[in-house]
Amino acid sequence: MLNKQTMVSAQTALKGRETPMPVEEIHYVNHSNITEQPNEHQQQIVIGMGCFWGAERLFWQLDGVVSTAVGYAGGFTPNPTYEEVCSGETGHTEVVRVIFNPQRLPLERLLSHFWEKHDPTQGMRQGNDKGTQYRSAIYTYSAQQQQIAQASKQRYQQALSASQRALITTEIAPAGPYYYAESYHQQYLAKNPNGYCGLGGTGICFPPQLSE
Repeated sequence: MLNKQTMVSAQTALKGRETPMPVEEIHYVNHSNITEQPNEHQQQIVIGMGCFWGAERLFWQLDGVVSTAVGYAGGFTPNPTYEEVCSGETGHTEVVRVIFNPQRLPLERLLSHFWEKHDPTQGMRQGNDKGTQYRSAIYTYSAQQQQIAQASKQRYQQALSASQRALITTEIAPAGPYYYAESYHQQYLAKNPNGYCGLGGTGICFPPQLSE
């Protein structure tokens, strides 16, 4: 029997399919096109912090975020379905692709919300949601983003350690393929305001810069 909290390998993962998931392009909340790539004044980053419904709502509410979309990343199966990801046999985690304007929302400030709004020490789970698809992750698109993400992890670990909390298990890596989730998952909590939101932080604030 598969242990959903143990990562599969490329050899044992589901084979998936070549056809991308059809997705409604218009963001339900801010009416941006969720399939567009960032322009020269924007950046993108892919973030996993447990169930992607609440995570996406967190980010679309931030000033400086241009667009959000939920999907799957970090695993092996091309163009997976939600059911396949939930099986634990794809290696993917549930993620939010965030396109943002770094002049209005610097990446470190964006990541401060990431660190504070979930528990990044739980490994292959988030609260009662257990499985590799709920692991904490940051997937970056440049060396600069990677450096900022690693530095923010170190700063938050110092804050956690000062309160005798566990070590961060967040995966930080260059972004691989990102696959859109089904349309009914996109902006789910705007369409279903009473839907499940699994976000829950450690209660430890991200330490501000000395100049802030």
